[in-house]
Amino acid sequence: KRKIWLDPNETNEISNANSRQSIRKLQKDGLIIKKPAVVHSRSRALRHAEARRKGRHTGFGKRKGTANARMPTQVIWMRRQRVLRRLLRKYRDAKKIDRHLYREVYL
Repeated sequence: KRKIWLDPNETNEISNANSRQSIRKLQKDGLIIKKPAVVHSRSRALRHAEARRKGRHTGFGKRKGTANARMPTQVIWMRRQRVLRRLLRKYRDAKKIDRHLYREVYL
């Protein structure tokens, strides 16, 4: 996978190498060189993700799933209920509403 460089001028020398020892020697002599790993930069992906966070690239043409698959209505409902119930609890503790009204409105 193009991970090593073989000296093109020394093909005969390299082709004669038939043991690990001889390969190590060629490597020491510089006829076989291990190339550095190819960089696979994530800069573009990170830049795109940053733009997505700002709300770009999220129009109708970019959507695959249904609205419910992207943000389930059940989750939205649960969040809303929890917020409202927290508020009710705060009102009950602050004596703004009595426990009977709290029970009635809670459900």
